[in-house]
Amino acid sequence: MKRLFSSIFSFFLITLIFSCKQQNVNTDLAENNAVVTEKIEDTKIYKEPSQQFKNYWYQGQAEITSYKLEQARYGEIRDGEAVLIYVTEDFLPDIQVKADRQNADNIPVLKLNATKNFNTGMYPYSIMQSTFFPVNNEQHAIKVSSSMQEWCGHVYSQLNNREQFEIMSHSYFEGEADQNLKLDKAILENELWTKLRLDPKSLPTGNLEVIPSLEFIRLKHIPLKAYKVSAELENGTYTLNYPELNRTLNINFNESFPYDILSWEESFKSGFGSNAKTLTTKATKLESIKSAYWSKNSNADEALRKTLKLN
Repeated sequence: MKRLFSSIFSFFLITLIFSCKQQNVNTDLAENNAVVTEKIEDTKIYKEPSQQFKNYWYQGQAEITSYKLEQARYGEIRDGEAVLIYVTEDFLPDIQVKADRQNADNIPVLKLNATKNFNTGMYPYSIMQSTFFPVNNEQHAIKVSSSMQEWCGHVYSQLNNREQFEIMSHSYFEGEADQNLKLDKAILENELWTKLRLDPKSLPTGNLEVIPSLEFIRLKHIPLKAYKVSAELENGTYTLNYPELNRTLNINFNESFPYDILSWEESFKSGFGSNAKTLTTKATKLESIKSAYWSKNSNADEALRKTLKLN
């Protein structure tokens, strides 16, 4: 009888421990991922995040920052809203999705969900980009995706970091339609927004080749490839100049940890044919909060949108 009771007690204890671990997967990153193992490249890299990083990012909350958006589209500036949502989570390197539970193969990433909402005349645009970047800051993003919806239709692109960059893209435009391609690895503009938050000094500078953001590629209907770039980092501003695209991106950030993004400007030609002109998209910080937003889903939680000054 004692042996039977001991077996039953052990079973329930193991079940309870597993259940708690599954529920706390987001808050246990600091303890379980102190050492990051590189699993995408051939070599292994070990790097421990700083205590300052752990104290800020491993508290089971996301950082949510709202911005006043002035978006260039069809040769005019449109008022709108932008939001940057940064959060750490465990990521599975092989199938490249968020891990549901603790696993020795998990890679801790800093995820950025970047959203934009604005109207073009009577119809709305909704854009979202997701970047999953290892916190060891020693490799390319594991995955980047982008979706765009407006009344004409919607498009979706996804880049997976394997032996090469593997990209699949779907669009309602005939010339783009369904595509699958592979690219040699290059710097991703999307990953620079997360790399900056880890350590601005690690941002690449000089003459580079960079794959523009998936958002820009879709909005401008240009080939998805690396373009020549001149990059500069000076006094809290990171600048990318794409001469071939007649495009410049300036990201302004706080030079002190946690290196929050204060604003950005993106200048490029907008419009069609002879009516195209250089306009500047601008985003200016409104408010920032830390929150486990995934649990804030009741009607009463809508008050938090007012805190962020969002409609």
